Amino acid sequence: MTLKPFKNAISGLKEALKSQMNLRFHVFTALAVILAGIIFSVSLAEWIILLMVIMAVISCELMNTAIEYTVDIVCPEFDNKAKKVKDISAAAVFVTAIFAAIIGLMILVPYFIRFIEIK
Repeated sequence: MTLKPFKNAISGLKEALKSQMNLRFHVFTALAVILAGIIFSVSLAEWIILLMVIMAVISCELMNTAIEYTVDIVCPEFDNKAKKVKDISAAAVFVTAIFAAIIGLMILVPYFIRFIEIK
């Protein structure tokens, strides 16, 4: 098996991290959630859920970036239909991120409240 697909994937991830501020925000948020999970010693089931929603948001953001690049190649001039494609793709990230935040808060807020009550 060749490592070229992995090299291509890593190259794409680097490019997206370099060029996409929203992706950097999602990665930073993911690291904060992971740190909170470590501090609060969340359960295995909660880890699985947290990691799944983190993966969903980051994957959705990567797909959005790929769609935006593709639209820019196909339609370099402004086009209302191209704008709609980009807006709908961005909406997918938005919806995924909102639900991920809700799920993350549902899991982490009770731990935070217990942590505050102990202090």
